[in-house]
Amino acid sequence: MRDGVESGSLAGRYTEVWVAATTGEFHAHGLLGTVAEPDWPRLTLPEVDRLLRRYPAAGGAERLLSFSPRPFSAASIVAAAHGEVFVKRHHRSVRDRGGLLEEHRLIAFLAGTGWDGGEALVPPVLADQDGETAIADGEWTYEVHAPARGLDVYEQALSWTPFLASGHARAAGRALAKLHIATKGYDAPARGMRPLVSSFTIFAGIDVGDDPVTRMEGYLASRPCLQEYAEVRNWRAAFHDLLLPLYAELRPWLLYLTPLWTHNDFHASNLMWSEGCESAEVTGVIDFGLADRTNAVHDLATAIERNIVEWLRIDEPNAGVAHLEHLDALLAGYEELSPLSYEDAHALVAMLPLVHCEFALSETDYFLSVLHSEEKAYLGYENYFVAHARWFGSAAGQRLLDHLRQWAEEGSRFRRGEL
Repeated sequence: MRDGVESGSLAGRYTEVWVAATTGEFHAHGLLGTVAEPDWPRLTLPEVDRLLRRYPAAGGAERLLSFSPRPFSAASIVAAAHGEVFVKRHHRSVRDRGGLLEEHRLIAFLAGTGWDGGEALVPPVLADQDGETAIADGEWTYEVHAPARGLDVYEQALSWTPFLASGHARAAGRALAKLHIATKGYDAPARGMRPLVSSFTIFAGIDVGDDPVTRMEGYLASRPCLQEYAEVRNWRAAFHDLLLPLYAELRPWLLYLTPLWTHNDFHASNLMWSEGCESAEVTGVIDFGLADRTNAVHDLATAIERNIVEWLRIDEPNAGVAHLEHLDALLAGYEELSPLSYEDAHALVAMLPLVHCEFALSETDYFLSVLHSEEKAYLGYENYFVAHARWFGSAAGQRLLDHLRQWAEEGSRFRRGEL
């Protein structure tokens, strides 16, 4: 049991990561489901104290209560003079002030949206004495958030690990629907070119001549390190043999997708919970670092990709890596508040095998141009960009897509009154 939730071996996996991250040297989540040396130095108390003295809501730091194991930045919950806050530090090559402000404007909009009994699901970003929320200091950029409401049940959960219970999946589906309903009122252009952003451009073209190969060429041209790497790996062959047939399935449905700002990393570890039991509700949504203007179907497909398939186990023989009961619960929760149209439901099926592609490329570019790691770039490109798409052609991947197709068809017939 974990906080009242039957979690089996998964809880053990979380515990191993937690022990490794809190004893001896600090470790971060690695790319292969293990802990690893962090790419960025962890926050220090003098550093955070100097920062928080600028914030009237904080008044200086007294103690660092935690160190986040997430790999792309350094972050801590901090006991400040006026209460707890969450501090996050980025290297300016990853998030400069302008990049953070793109996220902060969306967060401010959502934090001001009353829902869930009058309380917002998204905690606000705090401003310093000059009204600034993104603080540039040398090679670093900082942000400070109010603490999210609820329990961080999945604090040590790796990406691509499942929900602890179907009840959590259903609650997450409802929370994602609430988020999409609220975000419909937010009208801002898509983000500029940033590392580590989950965009939807390469496979979004529907006009003749506006094909994914041309869009991919443009995507790579603005990222020279990634372009050189992808050319060496013959990306056009992967497109022709693997990705273009998947795009052909998606293309008829693209016309029906409405642009929407989306979270793009809707994993259970980015949610806060009312309690630790299976019937817990989502009380907060955090970490909008991957957010961009995509569409609701893209975000829902990302939630499936992040939570339903245990990608770290796909090489295990006979492993049940796709949790179909959680998929059904996630979709049922979402449709309680935001039923999908016939077109959206079928677009979701076609979107799923491609939804990871742009973030996989963005991550590979980050490994090449920021971390200068060929080893990590290989994992990002071959194990993520290519292998995840290829998996959907396997027997296990086809079972997942067939299950989703049946849901789309039966659900659409029900909404049309035929069942």
